[in-house]
Amino acid sequence: MYRTAVHFPNVVTMRRAPYSSESTLMVDSNITNSPEWNCIHTNDSETMFPTNFAWGAATSAYQIEGGWDVDDKGPSIWDTFCHEGGRLVFEGQSGDVTCNSYELWEEDLRCIRQLGLTHYRLSLSWSRLLPEGITRHVNQKGLRYYNKVINDLLASDVLPMVTLYHFDLPQALQDQGGWKSPEIAAIFDSYACFCFESFGDRVKLWITLNEPYVCAKLGHEDGIFAPGVKEPGMAAYLVGHNMLRGHARAWHSYNVLYRAKQGGSVSLAINSDWAEPLDPASPDDTAATERYLAFTLGWFAWPLFVTGDYPEVMRSSIEVRSKELGYQEGSRLPRFSKDEPSLLGTADFFALNYYTSRRVKPGECCPGLLGLKSDRDAEGVVDPSWPVCGVSWLAVVPDGLRKLLKYIKDTFNNPAVYITENGFSQVGPVDMEDVQRCGFYHDIIQEVARALREDGVDVRGYFAWSLLDNFEWADGFSVRFGLFHVDFSRPKRPRTAYRSGREYAGIISKYRSQTMVNI
Repeated sequence: MYRTAVHFPNVVTMRRAPYSSESTLMVDSNITNSPEWNCIHTNDSETMFPTNFAWGAATSAYQIEGGWDVDDKGPSIWDTFCHEGGRLVFEGQSGDVTCNSYELWEEDLRCIRQLGLTHYRLSLSWSRLLPEGITRHVNQKGLRYYNKVINDLLASDVLPMVTLYHFDLPQALQDQGGWKSPEIAAIFDSYACFCFESFGDRVKLWITLNEPYVCAKLGHEDGIFAPGVKEPGMAAYLVGHNMLRGHARAWHSYNVLYRAKQGGSVSLAINSDWAEPLDPASPDDTAATERYLAFTLGWFAWPLFVTGDYPEVMRSSIEVRSKELGYQEGSRLPRFSKDEPSLLGTADFFALNYYTSRRVKPGECCPGLLGLKSDRDAEGVVDPSWPVCGVSWLAVVPDGLRKLLKYIKDTFNNPAVYITENGFSQVGPVDMEDVQRCGFYHDIIQEVARALREDGVDVRGYFAWSLLDNFEWADGFSVRFGLFHVDFSRPKRPRTAYRSGREYAGIISKYRSQTMVNI
């Protein structure tokens, strides 16, 4: 996870328009009539999006809110991880203050309105609402904060997509075993029901869990994300299993208790690369690619959309590796109980977080060691023709998103899809004239349009990561994905639109106006 900046030689550059990087974002009509809009050249007939297409941006509570110990908020595992294990975070940084959105929400709302978003994805801080993690103690100040956020969004004609869990488990629950504990599924369900009851009259798009793969692998196998557990080959599978159990309970609770009166939809956000064989003619590379996708996308999508269980290639690979190493303590990949709510069908839409792609070949196994990497036996490599942005892992492959969307359509019975995260990073000196990121958004949205029109994928929305520069987990503030730059050196954390923010606002306004004209 320690990443270095790399040169970005191949991105198509865009024509510059004369304007100050310090100016504030104009209203939509001025943006789309301005010279910088000339960067976008499209044929209207090729770029139409549905009239109800969700144009959004995303954030998460720990990454932007700050206020880690104010107004009766309880500590989360990321508070503990940064304060006690901060050596694993860039320069010992933390989310104690970050964008200070807890106090500066109105500034975030200004940014949202200036972009012309139709939707905004946010997450709730579990420990801000329930400091002990359970409903015995409800923090009314936290409840008022999120009620205000949701009400302000709706008053601005912006629909909220709300994530219940984005990596920040209450520390009180971690002290009881966290996601490794079988009891966590019922506790999460109780928390979810509290949120449905509190906000569901206004929130119609729910994400139960964000990127369970990251929580399981980086947090419980590699130990480089909170809670910093290193139990290779064991804990990740148990954590992923319990997260799926919690999701299933929450979905069924919503379906039985709230759907009829609230009319919302519930899903789980799954992160995945697009993967292709390094050598398409190689059977070994093809088989490795199947395993690569099974251990990332399939791990969490297969139970929800296909069989109610894990991919067979995932289970068989783990069992083969266990036998090779003489492991005889039962299956390391748990099995779902028939006595619990079924997982199959517990996603009302497919929520996809996509950032990059890989060419895949068989992995280099670690002799004698149990671990997810050796179980998967597949290594993803960056094609040298792909440009890389900011961090070394983020190869920019816009057509990989289109290919992944087509794969999801064909593999998971053509679900409705929301792209709930996608973005382009910046490191080093701040570049307000971020022309390369402008080019990225133009290219990636064209690929989404092609998936819609040419491949018939039912894409319902696109959420850019992120609205703001923020605390990027182990990378701290060294990596920036924001449409707005945040000056973390100043107490008031001023937000200033990058050029890419202007461009994204223009894209939204352009396509929304096209749909209005063609109604």
